[in-house]
Amino acid sequence: MSGSAALESASKLGDLLAQLPLNQPNQWSKIELTAQSLANDLRSKNVEQQTALGQTLLPQTLTSLLKGAISDAKPIASACKPAIFELLRVAANLCMDHDDNRGVLLDAGFPQTVVGLLESYVELVTPAQREAFPISIPDLRIVKTAIGFLLNASVGYDAVKDRLVALEAAMTILRLSTAIYPLGSWLLYKPASEQDDPVESWSIRCTMASWSWRAIEEIRGDEDSQQQPRVVFGPDALPLLVSQLRAFIPPYPEPPPIFSTPTSRRPLVQTDFDIYEQICGLFESLCLDVEDVRLSLARGLAFPEGEHGGVACLSELLTFVEKGDYPPYWSFENPGERSAKEKGFDLGKGAIVKAIVEVAGEERNTDTLWDDSEVDRPGGEFVSRMVEWIRKHKSLKETNRDDLIICATLSLGNICRRDAHSAAIVKPPISLGPDLAALLEPDTDIKVKHGVIGLLKHLAQSPANRAALGEAGIIQRLASSQVWGEKADMVEIVQVAAIGVAKHMCNGDVDNTFAFVLPPGKGSPLQQILELVHRSDSIAVKSEGTRVLVNAVKSLWSTDPKTVDEERARKRDAATKAVVTESCVSALARLIGRSKRYPTLINEGVVALSLVSTHPNGGTLVLDSLLNPLPTETIRSSSQPLSAVSATDASPVTGPRRALDMLISVLRDNNSNVPAEVRANVCALLGQLGRKGVVAESRAVDLQRMKDSTRELLEGLSRAEGPSHAKVAAAAKRALEAWA
Repeated sequence: MSGSAALESASKLGDLLAQLPLNQPNQWSKIELTAQSLANDLRSKNVEQQTALGQTLLPQTLTSLLKGAISDAKPIASACKPAIFELLRVAANLCMDHDDNRGVLLDAGFPQTVVGLLESYVELVTPAQREAFPISIPDLRIVKTAIGFLLNASVGYDAVKDRLVALEAAMTILRLSTAIYPLGSWLLYKPASEQDDPVESWSIRCTMASWSWRAIEEIRGDEDSQQQPRVVFGPDALPLLVSQLRAFIPPYPEPPPIFSTPTSRRPLVQTDFDIYEQICGLFESLCLDVEDVRLSLARGLAFPEGEHGGVACLSELLTFVEKGDYPPYWSFENPGERSAKEKGFDLGKGAIVKAIVEVAGEERNTDTLWDDSEVDRPGGEFVSRMVEWIRKHKSLKETNRDDLIICATLSLGNICRRDAHSAAIVKPPISLGPDLAALLEPDTDIKVKHGVIGLLKHLAQSPANRAALGEAGIIQRLASSQVWGEKADMVEIVQVAAIGVAKHMCNGDVDNTFAFVLPPGKGSPLQQILELVHRSDSIAVKSEGTRVLVNAVKSLWSTDPKTVDEERARKRDAATKAVVTESCVSALARLIGRSKRYPTLINEGVVALSLVSTHPNGGTLVLDSLLNPLPTETIRSSSQPLSAVSATDASPVTGPRRALDMLISVLRDNNSNVPAEVRANVCALLGQLGRKGVVAESRAVDLQRMKDSTRELLEGLSRAEGPSHAKVAAAAKRALEAWA
């Protein structure tokens, strides 16, 4: 057909529209044939022809004819359906790769009318079913082509996308797609007496579903775009999305005879897989970006009837993660395709795991997901299921279920941020410590270690849990898992978390400190962390690693050997000797030297050195650590924050030559940057070192150098007046008196 003939067909459609009120016989047949001719011609790419037709009244004519066809009766009259199909084809081809025509169709109201057409079909279908909704081929063609038009109209054209978002078109498309083509529904097909060709019917359903998800993705936004995707789904979409994952949970039915061969079912298998990938990605995106979705999933665990129309969405997601598996008919694919699908399936399940973890990480969900009402299931359904996964699959070499362990440990780590919940996980009847310890093997995947150690860090923050975690051998298992070894240096986040576990467990717990320090020498947890601190270029690793030593020193020195049994007194003596060493004291001095921007860390180093100096061999070691030149350290910025430090990591600054220089700098800093307590503790350390007998007499010259470097400062501080200087002045006076 020539361009003039196409314009003539467009004009003829206008004439037929004008005659529509006359209700003439065969009027819809005439409209069908005219639209069909025009749609066929538009399949041949001719931009000039497209532009010319768009500048006529054709967009308005198409809209009016479509409205006339669908407004006369509900359901749509059979005589109108072929005409509707062809009108949709005309519009879809008219706007293909043509923004101007997309705009004029939008102005004419055609996309809005198409959404209304699809909504009329939504009223007929039953949502969230496994079997495909029975629908005739003429209706299938209409639905498929209507969705195809919306896809063409919205590709790269924000004005149409924005209007479709306002009309909630994505939800309409999702309802239709999941009803007409539920994933895997072709497996449940049973021959019936209908006259429609089942092969054609399933072909249309399959294409419709594929176009539906392409349209949904287009409406949401271009993945390559820098813009945040449009939020087109909320909690009401969850039952529809969840229902599609049921297709990948065994047992799988045998393919019906019509799809018994790989060739006959290949398009269906591929469409199922493509949509599966999109659904999993969408779940992850929704749980990351939409608070209402996170809250709704948690509420629906206890109240599915009120939240999701009877579909227990979160519970079904957990079931999918636990039981979902590759369909057996994938085994008939060629090895490359099968491998690609299996990898995609695992990635999709990983996205669902991330979604579940996000739901657990929503602070407002903590009380919703934790339920103490069931005596036989401590913590409620969600918590007990996570605990069960860990217990059942802790022998990963036998079960190979890393995904369940990762999901369970990360989720519990998010929920256990409150002491009461944390204690419930560690204490009977749950007592999860030994199970977590069992997972800390050298060859355990680093992602599993990340989850387990992250959970342990949360649990160890509660003082009430530390003894039980110690009895489970957590510190020893961390060391034997090689998380602090060189091979794990590439995963700093896990190393820092493991350091955090040890740091918390040694805080105020001498038995855990024994486990950390003893037996002394190579291979002990203390030695492993000191070696990591030495070779790392991360300030988080260096500083947090040294803080474990600080806590160990505090715990040992705060334990009176007279108040403990003989065995523990012996261990305390051995552990004390193990930390009063050049390597430990030097590490504390380096902590002071590199922490100019972190007064809290300087204070911790100073306090630890003060305690060590009270040991018979400690004073001389401490003095040497303060006077010896500090090694040059290359420190990079780290993604890991320093816990309990009110500063962020940044590029390194030139440090002092000696730790003593940093202490002098602290004493000189009388503004609010350095708390008075820190300066007072520095005075106390200097005073302690100057006491008679603390430093070996053979080091009198070095001791005098320290005194000469600080005496004038101490004398000045001791004379300071006013309430704000009282604490430091008193400490400076005591230091000078100790030297006298």
